[in-house]
Amino acid sequence: MPKQETLPPEERIKAICDEANAIVDAKATELKKEFEGLPYVSLRRDLENKAPGCACRQALAILREGK
Repeated sequence: MPKQETLPPEERIKAICDEANAIVDAKATELKKEFEGLPYVSLRRDLENKAPGCACRQALAILREGK
């Protein structure tokens, strides 16, 4: 079996962070359609406050809510 090349840790972490931010952004965009009167920034901040810390924690919280 050929050896599988992996990205350096910094690149993997960056990719995961980017994906997590995309999940949070998508959820905020979805909420904006439902709550048109609220600013996008407020909706995004509300998601951030539900899981303080990094975007990865916020994305996990969003994904768990969907189950």
